[in-house]
Amino acid sequence: MAKLQTDNNAERALGPIVSSAHLAAGAMPSLSELEFGLILLGHAFERWMVRCMAAAGVPDLSPLDVLVAHTIAHRSKPKRLADICLVLSIEDTHLVTYSVKKLDALGLIVSGRSGNEKTVTLNKKGEGVIRAYTRLREQLLVVPVKSAGSDERRLSEVAALMRAMSGHYDQAARAAASL
Repeated sequence: MAKLQTDNNAERALGPIVSSAHLAAGAMPSLSELEFGLILLGHAFERWMVRCMAAAGVPDLSPLDVLVAHTIAHRSKPKRLADICLVLSIEDTHLVTYSVKKLDALGLIVSGRSGNEKTVTLNKKGEGVIRAYTRLREQLLVVPVKSAGSDERRLSEVAALMRAMSGHYDQAARAAASL
């Protein structure tokens, strides 16, 4: 705890840790700190997903391919393309379509129909890959995070803040698009 306190004191003395000082010079430097943290976290998370999926037996997937696979696996129910796009907040459906085609070509999913709409679900091979990914995640990520003393309640609070902030960024994007 003393080390963390020392690190926080050093950060205060240096100013906010940001990637763009010109943005941090505005009315809310903490937002620039958050954005820099998101940049670093986002890239680290993408590297993690791709490498964990490769270790689970499926190399050469993009981060979006991995996210689409996990979304298809969610609750073991068939998913429509629109469902996947909505959950992942993706406007460009062709990106998800390409990921679905890639997962299909790898033999991880099967297509079905719900009325007029195509649905996708994992097949046995896809389920096995997701189970392997989940086991690796527990061993390589969850155990070390827990061992580091991470507070699960605080992580949930941060996640809720991130979801709320996504709404602010979406609203700002809509406003910027109308300029």
